[in-house]
Amino acid sequence: MRPIALLGVPIEAGTGRKGAAMGPAALRVAELGARLEALGWQVSDRGDVRPLAPQQVETLDLPGAAYLPEVVAAWVRPLHDAAYDLAREGAIPIFLGGDHSLSMGSVTGVARHWAEEGRPLFVLWLDAHADFNTPAISPSGNLHGMSLALASGEAELLPMMTRPAALAPVPAERICVFGARSIDPEERNLLRRRGVTVNDMRQIDENGVSLLMRDFIRKVNDINGVLHVSLDVDFLDPAVAPGVGTTVPGGATYREAHLVMELLEDAGITVSLDVVELNPFLDERGRSAIALAELVASLFGQDVMDRPTQAFA
Repeated sequence: MRPIALLGVPIEAGTGRKGAAMGPAALRVAELGARLEALGWQVSDRGDVRPLAPQQVETLDLPGAAYLPEVVAAWVRPLHDAAYDLAREGAIPIFLGGDHSLSMGSVTGVARHWAEEGRPLFVLWLDAHADFNTPAISPSGNLHGMSLALASGEAELLPMMTRPAALAPVPAERICVFGARSIDPEERNLLRRRGVTVNDMRQIDENGVSLLMRDFIRKVNDINGVLHVSLDVDFLDPAVAPGVGTTVPGGATYREAHLVMELLEDAGITVSLDVVELNPFLDERGRSAIALAELVASLFGQDVMDRPTQAFA
C-alpha cells in the first residue's frame, strides 16, 4: 500500500461563484484522512497549494476565458508541479477542491509522471458535466468547464501551461465521462469528434453501473494502465449531496456512487484522485462533505460491513 497524500486546493475562481474555496476545510472536518487511516493507509496532509500572484504570469490572450490570471497563475501551474512531485515520490495524491478547474493542474501533473514511467494513464470523470468546453465554444467562459479539455490536450488551452510542449495529454480513447446529464451543444460535438467515451445517466439506467464500469476497467487493465479519478460532487443526485453550485437533477444515487468506488477498489488501478466542487455554504449540515468522505473511503477499501451509521436528525 503506497502512502496517501492529501493536498488542498481552495480555488473558486474557475466557477465564478463563492464558496468552493471552503471545500478542502469541509472535507477535513468530515475526517476524510482519519477514515483512510482507519482502513490501514498511511496518510499525510500536505496542507494547501501555495498560489502564485496573478501578476507573476505573462499576459495570456484567450478570449472567452474568465478569471484567467487568477486560475492559471494562482493554482493551475503550481498544482501541476505539486501533482507531479507527489506522484513521483510514490504517493497516491488526493486533491481536495475547490472547483473543477483544479484538474487542469492535477491531471496534467500526474499524467506527466506516468508518461515518464511508461504507464498509460486513464481518466474517469465522475460528473454531471463533461467539462470539455474551450474558450471559443463555452457559453459561460468559466474555466471549471474546460478542465478535461485541457487535460486531453486541446490546443486552444495549452498556452495556460508553463511548458506546453512538455505536457503528456491523456488521449481521448483513455477518457470516460461517467454520469453526465448536462452537456452544452458545441461541447457535445467536440466530444464526439475527439472520441471521448460518455456514459450518461440514460446509459447507466439502461445498463447499470456494474456493466459499464467493468468494461472501462477492462480497457485499463488490457494495456497495463493506471487511473486518475476525478469526482465532482454533482455526480451525485442533489437529494444526496446538495452542497454544490451546479446542481443537476437525476444524478447517481448513494448506492450507485459507492458501487463505482467499490469496483475501482477491487480493480486496484487508482493512482490519484480529485474531490471537487464541494461548496459548504450551500450544504445541509455537512451532508455533502460526509458523503464525499465516505465515497473516498469506499475507493480505498471500506466495505459495507465496516460503514458506521450516520445520523442527521
